[in-house]
Amino acid sequence: MTRAMAAAGVVLLVCTGVRSREAGAQGGPAMAAPPPPAAEQVAGAVLSLPEAMRAGARVLGYGTDGKLVQLRPGTNDMTCLADEPGDDRFHAACYANSMEPFMARGRELRLQGVKGDQVDTVRFKEVKEGKLKLPTQAAALYQLFAKSSQWDAATGKLTGAQRLYVVYVPYATTQTTGLSTQPQKDGPWLMLPGTPKAHIMFQPSMNP
Repeated sequence: MTRAMAAAGVVLLVCTGVRSREAGAQGGPAMAAPPPPAAEQVAGAVLSLPEAMRAGARVLGYGTDGKLVQLRPGTNDMTCLADEPGDDRFHAACYANSMEPFMARGRELRLQGVKGDQVDTVRFKEVKEGKLKLPTQAAALYQLFAKSSQWDAATGKLTGAQRLYVVYVPYATTQTTGLSTQPQKDGPWLMLPGTPKAHIMFQPSMNP
């Protein structure tokens, strides 16, 4: 397997993880396990952010009914999603608040039964029609991926996790950014160029 193929595989894993999280939120199927206490969810959710940004981030997590709820209001410009309980993986994601309309609409569509690429088809159409707002400047997404066994809630420590960073730049292209669309293991590249969801991918080969 080439490095480009490996990087592309990670991207597919990341996209699948985000979609799965959103699909199970806000009234989805019953969870296999009850959610952890709110404080524990918050502690895990903010780990993907730089340390200086963690205390002020808004956090969304899971209530006892399995629905996505706000666990903590924010004082900065970031929103974090807690790990979805009930499986063997740990995933924390934090994104700039300017992406909230786009992210929230995706969760809403999935609850309505819209699946796979059709979610973006609907969102892209709504962006074109002026119904869905996109950020006017670059917007970051921070993510952590690990096995659930690597997260120690008692100590608040996550070991051996993989980080992946995304910077959304709607409608960006190779011509406007100078970035290649070829996946790279240790460098930036542009995914979905020319679309409302165009974004720069960063996959550092480092563990937290």
